Amino acid sequence: MSAKTFKVGRVGKEFVAKDVCWRIGNSKSDYHIMSDKEKNTQGFIPTHGGYRNLFSFQKAEIIYDGTVYFTNRFFNKYDRTVGQMVQAARSGKQNIAEGSMASATSKETEIKLTNVARASLEELQIDYEDFLRTQKLPLWDKEH
Repeated sequence: MSAKTFKVGRVGKEFVAKDVCWRIGNSKSDYHIMSDKEKNTQGFIPTHGGYRNLFSFQKAEIIYDGTVYFTNRFFNKYDRTVGQMVQAARSGKQNIAEGSMASATSKETEIKLTNVARASLEELQIDYEDFLRTQKLPLWDKEH
């Protein structure tokens, strides 16, 4: 595809023809007309928030549901561990969703929330390991 360029008479002002031009090169008067493929069709803020399609969110949702079931079955409902485990599972799921929603405006926030989710799920894993140890049950390896 060949690029079309044109000269603008006024130096120091940007010329925009129907929002399809952008400045190129060092010359104050060289512009490039964007093709339809080069135009920003997503708008100022890119699309975001498709967290329900993320494999990590889907797994975290299953972990949350399983944790609720597990704690209801194996713990007294007034046991403090129930609240901690369910909250850790919920935090993992929710922070993945919030990180995905924040990704459009701040990659730093997305990374921070993803790390919070990871830490919450790690805390939950330790709680499950504690349960197995205190019940004198074997801890299965990943290949089991």
